[in-house]
Amino acid sequence: MDQPEQKPAARSSFVLDTVLTLAVFVFFTWILRSHVPSNDPFYIWLWGAISASCLTAVFWLALQMFRAVLRAQLAARKK
Repeated sequence: MDQPEQKPAARSSFVLDTVLTLAVFVFFTWILRSHVPSNDPFYIWLWGAISASCLTAVFWLALQMFRAVLRAQLAARKK
C-alpha cells in the first residue's frame, strides 16, 4: 500500500505556531516573575524566562501533537 506523499507544513501554520509560542513564552515569563525568590530585577526576569522556556516547550509539543491528530482525523473522515 503506497501512502500518498504528504506536503510539508504550510508557511502560514509555521508563522501561526511561532506567534502563539512567543505569546505563551511572554505570558509565562510575566506570570512566573512573582515566583522568583529574589530582589534583583535582572534575576527575576532571568529565572522567570528560564522557567517559562520549559513550559513553552511543552506547549509547543502539545500544539504539534494536536495538529498531527487533527490532520489524521480529517484524513480519516475524508475516506
